[in-house]
Amino acid sequence: MEYVYAALLLHKVQKEINEDSVKKVISATGVKADDVKVKALVSALDEVDINEALKNATLASAVAAAPAAIAPAEEKKAEPAEEDKKEEALEGLSSLFG
Repeated sequence: MEYVYAALLLHKVQKEINEDSVKKVISATGVKADDVKVKALVSALDEVDINEALKNATLASAVAAAPAAIAPAEEKKAEPAEEDKKEEALEGLSSLFG
């Protein structure tokens, strides 16, 4: 993952994403860069429009976040049922004591 972050950082500062620059970013973190991973990343990103990929990723995450926003409302519906059970249990106990 750190290799992808290195590429995104280079893209953000408008530097060329090549093997040497990715190795420098990785090495700056104190980690020895794996040449095979660097070469694979640079090769994979060779024909990718990073700006377009980031736009699509942002839209996909926004769509995925929408159902998560609905989930708490469903949990609130479940709470009254638990309260009803507690009330029923208390009513049952009170009948024992008159």
